[in-house]
Amino acid sequence: MVVISTENETEIIDVLMRDMIDGKLKGDMKLPSENQLADQFQVPRMTVRNALNVLEARGYIYSLQGKGRFLKKRTNLIQLHLTGKVSFTDKMIQAGYDLKTEMIACEPISFDEKIYSILNADEHHTIYQLCRLRYIDGEPMAIHNSFVNEAKFPGIGQDGPHVTSMFAYYRDLGYSEFTSNRSLMSISFPTVTEQELLMCNHMVPLIVVESNCIDVETGNMLEYSKINYRSEKFKYDITTND
Repeated sequence: MVVISTENETEIIDVLMRDMIDGKLKGDMKLPSENQLADQFQVPRMTVRNALNVLEARGYIYSLQGKGRFLKKRTNLIQLHLTGKVSFTDKMIQAGYDLKTEMIACEPISFDEKIYSILNADEHHTIYQLCRLRYIDGEPMAIHNSFVNEAKFPGIGQDGPHVTSMFAYYRDLGYSEFTSNRSLMSISFPTVTEQELLMCNHMVPLIVVESNCIDVETGNMLEYSKINYRSEKFKYDITTND
């Protein structure tokens, strides 16, 4: 029985990643063959193949049948300021990106203690979830979930399927200035459904940002949101003006 060392796999991945960062490997450049890398690292070919499969799953390289593996071109990362005061739509439009929004679902949710608590809702209230898929320059980049209390927005069930920007919707209802006092960031890996929506591999981590939206004038809680961003497409500005 041949024992494959995961330490050797990790070494191969680290070396190739370092070469990408240092610019020794550039976009669309063909990688050495499995046999060449096996000779270079003095490991079985299967060890090399496993390492390359990991890099491919993470979205760094791609395969062409009969031609080998190639390094993917790295597109410029989209800078995103993590603030609850400006909508995602406004941020992307102000930055000059072609933003499109596709409504995935607008429906009541089952009772969720965390969400109901954030929205200061009672158990008898109906909370709607608006799930939207965000495309930037034609590519799916984020899944945006907004949770709102029907008691505050009685028309959300009818209006929701047509909403592309929650802030624009709030403005149409007379709200003008927004803030947030809660923002949490975490990392997760996409579910099967999220992989299909975002057209990404299961090994591509997602940045999950949870926040709330508060009306500045009244202090009323308007929304709890949870956004899943493709981590390899954004860089995150976490500076504040405080």
